[in-house]
Amino acid sequence: MSTMLDRLLQHKIVAILRGIEADKAEAAGQALIDGGIRLMEITMNTSGAAQMIYRWRSSFDGEAAVGAGTVTDMELAKEAVAAGAQFLISPNLDEDVIRYGKELGISVWPGVMTPTEIVRAVKAGAEAIKLFPMGTLGTGYLKEIRGPLNDVPILATGGVDLHNITEYFAAGANAVGMGGKLVNLEWIREGKYDLVTERAKQFVQAVEQL
Repeated sequence: MSTMLDRLLQHKIVAILRGIEADKAEAAGQALIDGGIRLMEITMNTSGAAQMIYRWRSSFDGEAAVGAGTVTDMELAKEAVAAGAQFLISPNLDEDVIRYGKELGISVWPGVMTPTEIVRAVKAGAEAIKLFPMGTLGTGYLKEIRGPLNDVPILATGGVDLHNITEYFAAGANAVGMGGKLVNLEWIREGKYDLVTERAKQFVQAVEQL
């Protein structure tokens, strides 16, 4: 088991930043860390993502693991790794990206939905999978998947909020990926970083009580 998977299973939350402005990334990352977040990603379809990942790695080394999200193909995977991403997450399953990550010792958690895709991802070497879109699938779906596929670490992404987060874990999630419900871009644009930290603390406390 890789250290990054250990971290995922221990801290249970991946903060997803999509569409953040480059000049706000540093302060936003610090606000999340102050709130107890230990894994965070910038999605590759965010303008300037690679540069932000690089800066986060320099600033937050040892404080939080920094990854890339929306890594849909090899080109983006290489760009993310060159920027220093410590893990790669995607909405889709690309076996080449999984193999590439394995060669370099970088965790790849691919996005999958069906049992067939989950098994394919594991066979390709994924150590955990991202079940997506959970906001639409719902926890009932996760629970059913867990029957036959009970030993695959699952990062459930989409639809998680403070009211239902415990249901996700009760249904079989090992961790959750959270975007807007955790990282409010309006607050960030308005410089309300204390609110970002406070929200992060609430989610961190929720998973600590599981």
